[in-house]
Order: sequence, then C-alpha cells, then structure tokens
Amino acid sequence: MPKKDLNIKAFAIDIDGTLTENGNGMIYLPAVSKMRFLEKIGYRVFFVTGRSSVEAYILSVFLGITRIAVGENGGVVSKGPSDHTVLGNKDLCLKGYDLLKQCISNVYTKPVFPRLSEVVLQRTFDIEEGRNIFKDKELNLDLVDSKYAFHINELGVNKAKGLNLALEFLNIEPNEVVAIGDSETDIPIFGNCGLSIALGHSDDEVKNHSDHVVSGGEGVGLCDAIDYVSLNYLR
Repeated sequence: MPKKDLNIKAFAIDIDGTLTENGNGMIYLPAVSKMRFLEKIGYRVFFVTGRSSVEAYILSVFLGITRIAVGENGGVVSKGPSDHTVLGNKDLCLKGYDLLKQCISNVYTKPVFPRLSEVVLQRTFDIEEGRNIFKDKELNLDLVDSKYAFHINELGVNKAKGLNLALEFLNIEPNEVVAIGDSETDIPIFGNCGLSIALGHSDDEVKNHSDHVVSGGEGVGLCDAIDYVSLNYLR
C-alpha cells in the first residue's frame, strides 16, 4: 500500500543492475527518457552507485539529469569534474586487500576507473570468509557485494553516508527522496529515504528492506519503479 503524505523532491538511483540491463554496463534507454522527464518537471534525479563518482557524474551530464553523484558506495561525492569530497580511507582499504591476499586464494582486483576511497575486487572468493578475516583482525573495514564486484570500504562508509552529504548540497531531506536499487549496497539508503523500491531480480534481503518491489528486472524495473511513483505520489 502506498505511503501517505510524502513530499517527493528527488530520486536517488543505482546504476549497475538498475539503469543497466546487463553486466556489461549497457544502459536501458527507455529509463533514460523517464529520468530526464522527471528532471524537466522539477525533480532532482541523480546516481548513488558502486561505480566511481566520476563515471556517475559524467553520465549525469550526458543524460541531462542533476549534476551531482555519489560513487564508490558512498565513499565519494562529486559535484564537478574536479570537485570531489572523499569520505572513506583508501589506505585502510588497501591494507585490508593485502591481508585478504595473504589469507585467501583467488583474490584479485577488478579493472575499474580509479578509486579515491575503496578497493574493488573480482567476485572470485567467499565473501563471508573475507568478512570474517576483517572481523578477526579487528580492521575497521566492510566487504560488500554490488553483484558486479566486491568492494572494500571503510566501516560506516556506505551509500547512506554519501547520500546524506549530497542531500545537504541539494538542500533536500532524506524523507523527500525515492531510492531505487537492486543489491545489498542499496539497503542503507533504503532505510534512510522516504520511499525505497527494489527491482524484481533483487535478493530477498534487499526486497525485505524496501517499501515496494516492482516485477521488472534490470533496466525494465527502473521504468516500473518510476511509473509506480508517478501513479501514486507525483502531482
């Protein structure tokens, strides 16, 4: 059942698996037109992603949406080509990466755009084993799965932390935001925003933390989510 009395001003949208329709980063074009329409009628639409904030910022420029981006799972907020606020400790993440390589086989970095606050790994080992190593060694680190990579982030650095800073820049409150995503990395913003929507292919844990689940998966589900909000909340 739709929530009542929501005053929506912005949409915080994940990229991989939400805007994209496959693991190779291909954008689902029908969703772009819906995002641009929301922007044109007065809503702020921006990305909150595990990709680098630079990638997300550049994408926002070319798609014609709000020019601010939360990247690296909340570790960096970018307002311009060289205007980056870094919230995470990459040196600590590199220390964690070295430890994982010593303790687990098949730990490899993933070729990605340069990171300022995190280390990105290929999904080639048991993530729970990695988490237990960080816990046993009392490292202030988290290991999260975006479905396209494993990310080493400083503990407490997540999409909600980055989103809160972006919202300060935009003068918008969290309860005025619709969050749309598909992976465990989106759960922190699901609990932080006024309305949260998970896509149909999301894991049960992600769905259970959302306010609404659409039937569509990658790409299509983003269109479904925007349509749901438009029909139930937008004036």
